[in-house]
Amino acid sequence: MAYIGLISDTHGYFDEKLRKFLEPVDVVWHAGDFGTGAVAQEIAAFKPLVGVYGNCDGYDVRDYHPVMHFFEQDGMSVLMTHIGGYPGRYDYRALRLIEAYRPQIFVCGHSHILKVVRDKHYDMMVLNPGAAGIQGFHLVRTALRFRIEDGQLKDMEVGEWER
Repeated sequence: MAYIGLISDTHGYFDEKLRKFLEPVDVVWHAGDFGTGAVAQEIAAFKPLVGVYGNCDGYDVRDYHPVMHFFEQDGMSVLMTHIGGYPGRYDYRALRLIEAYRPQIFVCGHSHILKVVRDKHYDMMVLNPGAAGIQGFHLVRTALRFRIEDGQLKDMEVGEWER
């Protein structure tokens, strides 16, 4: 069983509120746009980190995090990339990856909009934690945390903070 914290679009911002929300998790997944390599290193020093780079990340992040990551977590296959979309409106590159890998969980960021939805066509959960940082159009900062146990997502929680 793993307790996962999911964030995206920190854009160089990792504050005490976010740190407190992520404190109980075992691992942090970051769906891109860390903002700086220093923030990526700060998160990795705080908790084990699995991440992908986003369109706003420079080589200080891209040298350490791939554009796409496919992995298994406690019996569930996970595909993570920054620009993904959602059921019926996937980015064409994300759709190619989804069709090739057929994950049980698809994780993306980029939109700054929190979305947790089941894609019945591809039989997978789509998770976008929204934006955890303060840069962008969003009015509320968001993050997710949940457990993966016996091949199932459980105990999904949303963290929300004023920008």
